Amino acid sequence: MTKPGAEFRIQYLESVVTEDIPALPKTIRELVKRAIETRLTVDPVGLGKPLRYSFIGHRRIRAGDYRIVYRVDVATRIVTIVLIKHRKVVYER
Repeated sequence: MTKPGAEFRIQYLESVVTEDIPALPKTIRELVKRAIETRLTVDPVGLGKPLRYSFIGHRRIRAGDYRIVYRVDVATRIVTIVLIKHRKVVYER
């Protein structure tokens, strides 16, 4: 866990803002927003599960049946949200 006041900043890929977030149901959108604000700004490395294969170097957290896939740059304290998709389709590339 990080020290208080040493939060991570969140940034989003353009595709997440233009495609993923608008496609979310309204109730899920609030759940995803809360998960990002409460978990990823505090401890994205400890609270996220590392991914494998084509997503190596990425991590994910759950928000209901949706997955938030992200990368962490610990040196600059920036979390980049890469995908927000339903669990059935998130890993299809």
